[in-house]
Formats: sequence, structure tokens, C-alpha cells
Amino acid sequence: MESFDRWPLLAKTQSPEALRALPADQLAPLAEQIRDYLVFRTEENGGHLASNLGVVELTMAIHRVFDTPQDRVIFDVGHQCYVHKLLTGRGAQFDTLRLAGGLSGFTKRAESEYDPFGAGHSSTAISAAIGMAEADRLAGRDTYTVAVVGDGALTGGLAFEALNNCHPELKLVIVINENEMSISPNTGRLAEALSRMRTSRGYIRTKEVFSRIVRGIPLIGGPLYRGIRRLKRRIKHAVYRENMFEHMGIRYLGPINGNDMAGTEQMLRHARQLGCSVILHAKTVKGKGYAKAECDAPTYHALPPRNKAANGATFSSIMGHTLCRMASEEERLVAITAAMRDGTGLAPFAEQYPTRFFDVGIAEGHAVTFAAGLAASGLRPVVAVYSTFLQRAFDHIVHDVALQGLPLLLCIDRAGLNASDGPTHHGIFDVAMLAALPNVRIFAPVSEAGLVIAMREAAKHNGIAAIRYPAGAPDARIERAFYSAPPERCGVRVCDKGEHIALTILTYGRIAVEALEAAEALAKRDVGVRVVLCEYLAPFGTLCEEIIPLLAGDTLLFLSEEVRVGGFGMCLSAELRHRGDTRVYVDLATENPFLTPATGQTPPQAAGLDAASIIKRVLHAKGEKRC
Repeated sequence: MESFDRWPLLAKTQSPEALRALPADQLAPLAEQIRDYLVFRTEENGGHLASNLGVVELTMAIHRVFDTPQDRVIFDVGHQCYVHKLLTGRGAQFDTLRLAGGLSGFTKRAESEYDPFGAGHSSTAISAAIGMAEADRLAGRDTYTVAVVGDGALTGGLAFEALNNCHPELKLVIVINENEMSISPNTGRLAEALSRMRTSRGYIRTKEVFSRIVRGIPLIGGPLYRGIRRLKRRIKHAVYRENMFEHMGIRYLGPINGNDMAGTEQMLRHARQLGCSVILHAKTVKGKGYAKAECDAPTYHALPPRNKAANGATFSSIMGHTLCRMASEEERLVAITAAMRDGTGLAPFAEQYPTRFFDVGIAEGHAVTFAAGLAASGLRPVVAVYSTFLQRAFDHIVHDVALQGLPLLLCIDRAGLNASDGPTHHGIFDVAMLAALPNVRIFAPVSEAGLVIAMREAAKHNGIAAIRYPAGAPDARIERAFYSAPPERCGVRVCDKGEHIALTILTYGRIAVEALEAAEALAKRDVGVRVVLCEYLAPFGTLCEEIIPLLAGDTLLFLSEEVRVGGFGMCLSAELRHRGDTRVYVDLATENPFLTPATGQTPPQAAGLDAASIIKRVLHAKGEKRC
């Protein structure tokens, strides 16, 4: 249980009720303690730091103004919810943040009544908030829904689809948290001063009295009021410039300084009093209060745990540098990312080839269709994307790329089960999604040399080529077991444990470590095991032909760090059956795609894919009752 001895004010302010009761002169010291604690805890556990430092005052103000959890607060993406969690009764468990069995790094409905909507991807909050506000309207409930949306989330099309469905009668406040790019021309001291004036109590009362007086003038009152209102809007437009939100009929307030506690709280109270759909534009400083994060927000956006920094080059960095070398040889090669330039390793490419690099924002579907347009015009597009975010682009892959037979190279990062970010970031659907499509090649390199070779082979394919690789660096244990010499092509590799081979384990990716550990333990029990490591998966027919001469024993076990249905084991076993293989098959894959490890568990253990689970299944298949 976390101790807050260093942060006494935070220790006694871990509920919205306590926050609302806090005297105004204690709010700034509390914000300072929250920031200090976030730096300490995030540097220990890893997680999203800069974004949370930026929303401290904003989050405090929301919980002081709105009656949470009756009023609901939805955070877009959810990675900036750490302050929210601290202030809603979860401080005692905060030392478990992003650990197995601990607090999620995102909002999670099962975790707290204060998390009405879970999110690990972007641009969903406005849609969900409108749905909740609409449900309240239909039920006659006098409650508010607040959506906190970063300006980056507005680069995702779903956010605008939602705004298109927003109408004034909802008790809804959409807070646009702008911390990097401008989304509105309403900037500068004059605009902020006018904004404060417009929301002062005196201004509001004067406006109401003036409206009643003018409307009360016989005969001409109504037309006169409408004329004055039109004139006011013209003057306002000349000073502010009317923005797109107002054109859509949504009340717009701001911009305000979201790191100004008093001003933010005042504006939120005004937004609530309006009783309609409101957009509040707040400007915050990403990394606020921590000099390192303020100066280098991309680096401090997300930190690894203190004891888990990658040793050596990561798959992401290897991919990025390899792509740069390939671009020097092929002028048609272009790279695309969906707001993940640094995360996917494309920063070197962006610097060396700025005219051939495209960051399309948080819009994975657009990234793929944009790539299809480039390919249709003769270029060779490469889309670098996390496996879990690729899910959003599946229809675009099918309809815009595969159907038209266009070339596309997908570099799929963070493939496999995710230890820290949990089920929202388990990259376990991509094989099942892509394997169903025609003319697709899927590569699964596990070494630096293997990734380089896979990229060069994939770049020659006139169709969809996908290269999936895990987070972090290549595992030396896998390289020692399977690579006695540098690879020359992507194929299959074999490692035997024991003398009399009774079992063949077919696997790919980093889960091969569990296969090797199980094989060593089984060999000690006189069960010889051959581990076959596949460096590519699809086309499964070609893979089947390559592995058939390598199969040994009377049992085949397919081990994959992905969903079972439609995955590696199901596809490859079907090919083998079709060719007349009659061995005993055991298919080990992720049965629960949304699993969350318990305390002390690793993701493979939670999924039943660890060495102990493999041994148990093998011995059961051979008739033994216990490990």
C-alpha cells in the first residue's frame, strides 16, 4: 500500500468530496504535491508522465465543479487519467500502477465507479459522452457528462463524426485540452481577457437584464434585440474570428489557461450553468512543473519502468534505421505514421527524408487509405503502426488495399501480449485479421538480422506484406538457440532438446522462449522435443511445405501469442490436415483476448502460454496426470 508521507496534502485529498472542501489557498500546494508524486511514481513504474503533469489543475477543477461520480468524466485515450485516479480513492493502490494485478494505466470501468468509460485508443470520448448525455436526456436525469479531449485526438475522424451528432439540448461539456498544436485562432491576451469578461457574473447578469429590457419595448423590442445580437456577433467575429465549433451550432468558450486553477474552475462553473452542450477550449502545458518534461515532452510522454530500460537496439529502432537505408536505394519508398513518429522508430526517417515522411495524426484508417492512394500512383508506402492500433484500419486494408491489389508494407510494432498497458494494448489480433486476405505475406522476425531481411523481402512483394515484432530488443536466449549462423532468408529454424523426439512445438516470435524452457524440462523427463521457429507465417501453404520435412514425433503443439480462432495454430493445422497429417494436435493460444494478469503473473502465465502450461498440456496429451 502506497505511503504518502512526503505528500501530506495529497494524502488527505483522495476523494472529490475532500477536494471540494479544500480551501482555495490549499489548491496550488496540492497541485505541486500531485506533480511531485507523479514524477516519483511514474519514473518507478513507467507510464505516461508529461500529459498527466499538464492536466493537474484541469482535473482538480473538474472534480470541484461537477458532482462525480453522478456527473461523469470521460478521458480521451485515458492515459492522462492519473490525477483523476489519485483524486477518486485509488491513491492507496497507486504503487501498483501498470503492474500485474494493479491499477490500469488507463480508465477502466471495472476498476472504479468514477471511470464510466474505458479507453486505450484515441478519439472515442466525444462519441461516448454524447451517448451518455443523450441517455440522461431521455431518462430525464439532471446530470452532466464531461469529456476531456486532447487536441491530438481531434486529428482522429471519429471525434468529428461525434461532433456532427451533437446538439444543444444535451448537458454536455467537451473540454478540448490543447497542449501542442493550435485548433482555433482564438489566441492571445485580448481573446483570453474577453473570454474572462464574458464569463464573469457581472457580465452574465448585465446581459440578462439588457435582454429583458430590450425585449420589453413594445412593437420594436423583438426585432431590435435580434439586430443588436447580430451586431454583437459581427463584432465578436471581428475580434475572435468565429471557429468551426460555433459554425456547427455548439456553444464555444475560451480559450482559457487550463493551468490556472481559479480561472478554469470559474469557466467550468459557467459552462455547467449554461445547461446545454458546450465546448471549453483550455490551453495547458504538457509536462507542466517538471523542467525535463516541459523541454522534451515527446521523451517524457511515456517512460519505461526504471528497471526495464531496453538493452541495445530495439525492434522499433532497427526498423527505422533499416528503412532509412532502404530509402536511399529506392526513391519511391515513403513512410507513414499515425501520430507515432517516435514510438514506431520513424524519427530518423523523418529527419533524413522529410518530404517522404507523412504523419497523418491519430487516424489509422486514413493512414492506410492514404497509403493506398500513394501506391496507386506508383510509390511504395510503408505504414508503421502498433498492432493494437492497426485494428482500427482493418476495413481500409481490405477494401482499399487488398481488393485493389496494391502494394503496402505494414511494420506492426508491439505485437503480442503487453505486460504494462494491459488488454487495450494486447497486439494479438493482427495475424487472424491479415491471414484471411489473399496475397498477404506475414513475417515474424525475432532477431535484428531477421528483421532486416524481412523488410527487404517484404518490400519486393506486390501485395500486402506485414512484419510483426514485439516491443523492446531481440531476446538473446532465442538467438543463442536458433542462430548458429546469420540468417540469409526468412524461413524456419530448429532447436532439438533430448534424444528421442516425441513432440514438435511450432511457434514464432518472443513466446519461443517459453517453448525452449518447456522443451528443456520435458527432455529431462525423457520426452524429446523439437522446437520449430517460424520467421514467416503466411502464406500458410508455403510455410506448411517448408515445415513438413522437419516434423518429428507423434504430437504437434502450436504455440502462439495471439488469439486462437483464425490464428497461427488453426491455419497451419488446417493446412497439415489437408495434406493428410494425422498426428495429435495441441493448439495453445490466447483464449481470452482481454486478459489482465493477476498479481505476480506474467502475460504468458495469465494466458496459459508459459512453460509450465506447455508442459502440463503435453503430459496430459501423452496420458500423464501431473507435471
